[in-house]
Amino acid sequence: MANPREPVLHPIPILSLRPTQMTVGLREVEEKRRRWRAHASSKKKEGERLAEHMIPVVLGPGKRHYVIDHHHLARALHEEGIKDVAITVIADLSMVDRDAFWVVLDSRRWVYPYDAKGERHHYKDLPKTVSGLKDDPFRSLAGELRRIGGYAKDTTPFSEFLWADFLRRRLSRKAVEADFEKAIERSLALAKSKDAIYLPGWCGPAADD
Repeated sequence: MANPREPVLHPIPILSLRPTQMTVGLREVEEKRRRWRAHASSKKKEGERLAEHMIPVVLGPGKRHYVIDHHHLARALHEEGIKDVAITVIADLSMVDRDAFWVVLDSRRWVYPYDAKGERHHYKDLPKTVSGLKDDPFRSLAGELRRIGGYAKDTTPFSEFLWADFLRRRLSRKAVEADFEKAIERSLALAKSKDAIYLPGWCGPAADD
């Protein structure tokens, strides 16, 4: 077994990374692209910047690298033309049978095979590269909701997706895509309601004046 958080500093091609989720919020990806470009003029070399943004992975069958976090960052770097990234090996499960591998990932909450409608799929339906991740506007909505204080950052795996699914059941995709700012306002009110009490990072209802 690899040591937890063991850094691998030699470059790994981004397109060799295997996602463990089906979607990302493309608004989130665009925001990360803007931040990356904003720091492009810094004195740090690109390699140094990438070393500060290592992608956590699990080694699976065939020694493939399965991303278990930072899918948005990996997609953003790919769209910025970055070919290789540094990784952090969280666990080496390369000796595990392929079918058992997915069971282990699921038991450790390292895989989230749900589509943009919130429906679960078989693991074989996961995209093979980060370029194949589909857009889920509710994931973008959940990410922005956390940034404005709708809920607190939480260590619960895929917590933003849990919030995305909560919002998906209460808002239409058409409404989110038509007026994102208005959707944020509605989401903030929903986040402060007692309906959201079970979600990670819930901050409680707004105090009455």
